[in-house]
Amino acid sequence: MTRTPTERHFITRIGWLRAAVLGANDGILSTASLILGVAATSATRADVMVAGLAGLVAGAMSMAAGEYVSVSSQADTEKADLAREADELASAPAAELAELAAIYAKRGVDPALARQVAAQLMAKDALGAHAHDELGISATTTARPIQAALTSATTFAVGAVVPLALFAILPPAARVHGVWLGSLMFLGVLGGVGAHAGGARLLPGILRVTFWGALAMMVTAGIGAAFGTVVG
Repeated sequence: MTRTPTERHFITRIGWLRAAVLGANDGILSTASLILGVAATSATRADVMVAGLAGLVAGAMSMAAGEYVSVSSQADTEKADLAREADELASAPAAELAELAAIYAKRGVDPALARQVAAQLMAKDALGAHAHDELGISATTTARPIQAALTSATTFAVGAVVPLALFAILPPAARVHGVWLGSLMFLGVLGGVGAHAGGARLLPGILRVTFWGALAMMVTAGIGAAFGTVVG
C-alpha cells in the first residue's frame, strides 16, 4: 500500500517563532552590549553583574509589554474588521457573495464556478470565508497577544543569561573577549535554529544575526570606553 507523503509547512509556527527569535536575540545582544559597555568603563565585576541583571529584568518586562501592546493592537484591528464584515454580511449578503466570487475569479477560477464556491462556503461559514479570503485572517496567523508577550519575555531572559553567565565564570583577563565571542557564537546558533525552525536557509540567518550583533557590541563597547559612562 502506497502512503501519501505528509507535507510539512512552517507557517503554523509564525506566531511564536517570531516572538521567540526576537526575544532570545535581543536578550543576548542587549545584555552582552550592556555588559561590554559597562566593563569598558573599568567598572568592578559586581557593578557589571548588577547592571546586567537589571538589564535582564528590565528587558524581559519591556519585551513582554511591547509585544502585548503591539500584538493587542493587531488583534483589535482584526476584531474591528471582523465586526464590520459581519455587519456587511447581515445588511448586504448578495453584494458580499459577489465580492467573494470576484476574489476567486480573479485567482483564475471560472466565474460561474467561483460563484458556486462562494455560495457554498458562505452557506457553511460566511464570516469565516470572508475573513480568510477577503481579509487574510486565519486561525494560523491570527494575533495572540498573551502568547507573544510570554514567549518574548521568557526567551529574552534565557538569552540574557548567556552573557551574564560568561562574565561571571570567566577569569578577569578573558571576560570581555569571552563575552563578545561567546555571545556571537550563541547568536549564530540562534540564527541557525530560527532559520531551521522556519524552513529557511541556515547561512543567511546565521550571517545576518552575527553581523548586526558584532556591530552593536563593538559600538556599545567603544562608547563606554570613550566616555566612561554606563551605556546599554
